[in-house]
Amino acid sequence: MGLIDTHCHFEMLKAPAADVLADAREAGVDVVLAIGTDLRSSRGAVELAGRHDEIYAVVGMHPHDAVHFDGVVRTGLQHLLAHPKTVAVGECGLDFYRDHSPRDVQRAAFIDQLGLARATGSPVVVHTREAAGETFAILTEHAEGLTVVLHCFTATDFIDLCNERGYYLAFAGNLTYKNADDLRLAARQAREDRLLVETDAPYLTPEPQRGRENRPAKVAYTAALLAQLRGLEPAALAEITSANARRAFRLPATG
Repeated sequence: MGLIDTHCHFEMLKAPAADVLADAREAGVDVVLAIGTDLRSSRGAVELAGRHDEIYAVVGMHPHDAVHFDGVVRTGLQHLLAHPKTVAVGECGLDFYRDHSPRDVQRAAFIDQLGLARATGSPVVVHTREAAGETFAILTEHAEGLTVVLHCFTATDFIDLCNERGYYLAFAGNLTYKNADDLRLAARQAREDRLLVETDAPYLTPEPQRGRENRPAKVAYTAALLAQLRGLEPAALAEITSANARRAFRLPATG
């Protein structure tokens, strides 16, 4: 079973999607999830998914853009969620590091999108940066029963809670960075049936490729380290994480 990159921003990559996918296939990546951060990029993700068998779409409003979340956007996202290749709401959440949108606006948009996930029976892909405490408080109140995927997992202080609740944890290229000892410890502690890998391309390029644009093909570097941390062969890690991704996002058994 090939790898699944559960988080890629295709619209930010320099190369055409067809070239990106060709490189990914050569690296053993079978499926890539195209992530929306606003209504425009969400529409683009769905359009790409419609043209490429390997791509599935995730649609939502990033906390950076939460100030633009309104009824029109919500209706647009709900329409996109009806597409057969749209598999989740996101990425949504809280970002108190950049604070590009006011925090109360971020909270409201996050809660609204959790409601949208509930109304449509969709998983939710969550972004949290410098806001883990509030993120988990909102999830406690508004996400019970939802399938929660923590994108670019860094909330290491909450690993036990994540395991208890069965949240899916997506590990990105920062797992390979020299100063990521706490994250590597969490990667060892995470439930095997909730492990995912991602790129967050074009960001977070893993070692030894750091400094170059990230692409789905490079998820193999993160997966290789995760396998080492877990005492697994790379093929076994690929099988585990891809089976988890197919379960979390309700992807077909192949393709």
